[in-house]
Amino acid sequence: MQRRADGVSLIHEPWIRPFYRCNLWHVQGRERDVLVDSGSGVVSLREQLPWLTEKPLLAVASHTHFDHVAGHHEFPERLVHPAEADILSRPDGQNTLAEAYVGDEMFEAHPDCPLCYAEYRVKAAPATRLVEEGDVLDLGDRVLEVLHTPGHSPGGISLWEARTQTLFSGDILYDGPLIEDAYHSDLGDYARSLARLGELPVRTVHGGHFSSFSGERMRELIEAWFAAHPGMD
Repeated sequence: MQRRADGVSLIHEPWIRPFYRCNLWHVQGRERDVLVDSGSGVVSLREQLPWLTEKPLLAVASHTHFDHVAGHHEFPERLVHPAEADILSRPDGQNTLAEAYVGDEMFEAHPDCPLCYAEYRVKAAPATRLVEEGDVLDLGDRVLEVLHTPGHSPGGISLWEARTQTLFSGDILYDGPLIEDAYHSDLGDYARSLARLGELPVRTVHGGHFSSFSGERMRELIEAWFAAHPGMD
């Protein structure tokens, strides 16, 4: 775990290669905490990090691909956008992308049982709360606003903390090769979401993969995306 500024910590699952490694963002509040994504289930987060549940915690799915939600079943409060609620409650190898990505190339080392790939499953974790554009997560002393940012997937969301100008962007934007060709990706939605994010006064972006970056870098990445996709602006 790496502690960042403003009560934000980065949690990484062990054994997973950087390209496949999802960032799990723990955001501390006075009354409750938020966990943005829960990883691929390689280890039990609650067993390895028991302090996660010392306070009421909202497990938020930025979207429902396996590397972001396979630990959600461990938490009693689970939030997701309505467009992907069905996947969270009825996950399978295809709708979570596990079938396409879980294999030896994903791991740099293995736990005692290397997930037993043929038996790997994302456990059902039905949402206890659906969140949509404009909803807020009140942590007591800080507020995160839900932004619906589809494109990578139809129910993709980002979380925006205006006070600290911090964006938790999930997989709609990170500083690495973006996945735009998943079975439910949509380039039109992608363009609209990136254009919308580009208008925010962002200081820091914590993405779903790779390192965090500045608002200036965010605008560079968005400009580069539109340059690589002529006609989408």
